[in-house]
Amino acid sequence: MGIVVIGSLNMDMVVRTVRAPEAGETLFGQGFALSPGGKGANQAVAAARLGAELTMVGRVGKDTFGGELLEIMRQEGIHIEHISVSDKLVTGVASIVLEENGENRIIVVPGANIELNVEDIQKLTSVISSAELIMLQLEMDLAMSECAIAIAHSHGIPVILNPAPARVLSDEMLSQVTYLTPNETEAGILAGIAVSSLETAKQAAQILLQKGVQHVIVTMGSKGALIVNHEGVQHIPGFPVQAVDTVAAGDSFNGALAQQLTSGKILKEAVSFANAVGALTVGKAGAIPSLPWLAEVEQFLKQEAARLE
Repeated sequence: MGIVVIGSLNMDMVVRTVRAPEAGETLFGQGFALSPGGKGANQAVAAARLGAELTMVGRVGKDTFGGELLEIMRQEGIHIEHISVSDKLVTGVASIVLEENGENRIIVVPGANIELNVEDIQKLTSVISSAELIMLQLEMDLAMSECAIAIAHSHGIPVILNPAPARVLSDEMLSQVTYLTPNETEAGILAGIAVSSLETAKQAAQILLQKGVQHVIVTMGSKGALIVNHEGVQHIPGFPVQAVDTVAAGDSFNGALAQQLTSGKILKEAVSFANAVGALTVGKAGAIPSLPWLAEVEQFLKQEAARLE
């Protein structure tokens, strides 16, 4: 069965502009593009392009965007038999304003994504229980996500939870998570403290460990990632690159982490590899279009190793 991703499928509507407008202000943009995305779809494609076997669980609308997303998943070699089609809601969309410095502002309209519910997931117990690992995000119904994690936990299946968009989660849910992958903002919200440095990221992660998470991996962009677990704290450096578009950087990291862990890599190696995948992703525009293939990552790592010699 490989990796099972339970998550969102969206069509991203990307506007490029020098800077985001102020309230009441109108600006001319430099470009517009439709780009397939959604945190679940991004993470699934990221792992599939690195060689993982992927099954996607999600929901789209009975519309053009939904049909396009299903076809893209199929082309990526992802099993799509558990992506259902809503009769009532449209496919999820994300409106993205991308500034020239690479920063982005995103509004997500979840549409059909939010319709996938607890009853749907309970019917997929056999799919979850036969996975090597399951991966979730928080663009879906929270009760459904809690149910999926509980099923995986009860069957001893490792869980990666990327807690984005950030929201407060129950200690019970967190205690069933094997790998929690917040960015600095998300770590702060989950732990209830402000995170602005390696030290405060470490403090937040230790609070989350006390809630029962086995491994907390705080992603910190160009600063790399911080692994905090009961064995200690490790800072895994990032890779210096020029950011073109930060959309899907975290998703590519998570997809790479899942692929590496199911390939038998130790956590430190998996996170370093995932940092490289994230660095490559921010060097290209778009969500799914920016996700690298395994050969690209291997070439990048060779170049980085040569540069440091």
